[in-house]
Amino acid sequence: MSDVNELHRRWCIADGHADSLMWNRDLCVRSTEGHVDFPRLLEAGVKLQCFTIVTRGFPFIGGFPAFAAWRGWPREARSGEWNRAVWQIDRLADFCRRSEGRVRITTSAALLEEHLAHGQLSAILGVEGGHAIEGRVDRLAELHRRGVRFMGLTHLSNNDLGGSSFPMMGNRGLTPLGQEVVREMARVGLSVDVAHASERTLEELFAYPSVRFFCSHTGVRGAGGGWRNLSDESLRRIADRGGVVGIILAPIYLGGDTLEDVTRHISHALDVMGEEGVGIGSDYDGMVALPKGFRDVTDLPRLTEVLLRRFPEPLVERILGGNFRRYFRETLGG
Repeated sequence: MSDVNELHRRWCIADGHADSLMWNRDLCVRSTEGHVDFPRLLEAGVKLQCFTIVTRGFPFIGGFPAFAAWRGWPREARSGEWNRAVWQIDRLADFCRRSEGRVRITTSAALLEEHLAHGQLSAILGVEGGHAIEGRVDRLAELHRRGVRFMGLTHLSNNDLGGSSFPMMGNRGLTPLGQEVVREMARVGLSVDVAHASERTLEELFAYPSVRFFCSHTGVRGAGGGWRNLSDESLRRIADRGGVVGIILAPIYLGGDTLEDVTRHISHALDVMGEEGVGIGSDYDGMVALPKGFRDVTDLPRLTEVLLRRFPEPLVERILGGNFRRYFRETLGG
């Protein structure tokens, strides 16, 4: 078997989902807290990391402002969902400026390839839940101007755009505002992340031919696990439109806590979607556990070793980043 660390140096290792910005850590500094920072990502050989912006917490609790206060967010950043989003975007931009050229916010296909050629980590920004725009469709263009390139319509609860996959949410569909938002996202160049969409919202999204969508982090229902996992039909429809599904590392959605459980979900997704539709969407720093023996992103080579025992090397390269590289080359624009 090839040396895994050497493969990680050569390959475009990519991950579809990290919630690290909400924890208000200095991502330029190596930490023993959480799963991700720039030094650990670079050590693991990651070349493309999606950083997602969280502005609302669990349903029925409403504790996100308290969480932000606990993590030391400034008062103005806690005053509303739009302000929370802008503050996190600005924080990532500042981290990248201070990274001495090692990490760059990546907003186009050309920049992605340029950063890969120079050994730089590409940070791609997404928003987890369209409630962040606070009902103002014009803010989608502002998000794009600020470097955001994808957004999920919902997160852990229903909102004014559509239905969430969270339990007891009623399987609601897109609202009229949600339909307007979807059309505007397609116009300005934002992909739709379907990770937390209800079944009905998903079905209605698939009816928009001009919308590009993918799933940043999920398990797959056909391999068992948790309530929000995608059905085979959804997997097929995402693949048919050129999308990628990032397989989550969280045991609660895998139905097991080993790297073999991750591989089981990957294998099922490959059977349904084909070799170009499957990636990794860890959910690092997302208030979920990782598999046994997997502390943070620097343990990613352990997953690579498990995958190489089951799949040929070119396919493992696609799973670990080649497919997300292809997807973002196609969707980031010039």
